[in-house]
Amino acid sequence: QVQLVVSGGGLVQAGGSLRLSCAASGSIFSIHAMGWYRQAPGKQRELVAAITSGGSTNYRDSVKGRFTISRDHAKNTVYLQMNSLKPEDTAVYYCAAGDYSGTYFSFGSWGQGTQVTVSS
Repeated sequence: QVQLVVSGGGLVQAGGSLRLSCAASGSIFSIHAMGWYRQAPGKQRELVAAITSGGSTNYRDSVKGRFTISRDHAKNTVYLQMNSLKPEDTAVYYCAAGDYSGTYFSFGSWGQGTQVTVSS
């Protein structure tokens, strides 16, 4: 089993920055990809960014150029640096760990959510 502990989040003004962290423990060897999802009120959960064990990254269009996902293998931690935040980025953000087929990400382990609120 993989355990994920999320930290970061909070309230920030539009244009500001936040960094989320997600520390993994347990069956680390089984993790081949990690990602960040978010869910805004009344909306479906959506993949924001993902990174493979090889370092390949994937972003949803709305955050490209503003968000950066990175991974510290030594600390078993993945980060989401969020810059130029917009009110529409307001959501609960979740960390996930799982696999990558070469085409699709599949995540079976989830961390607790953290609220990100961007005020206008």
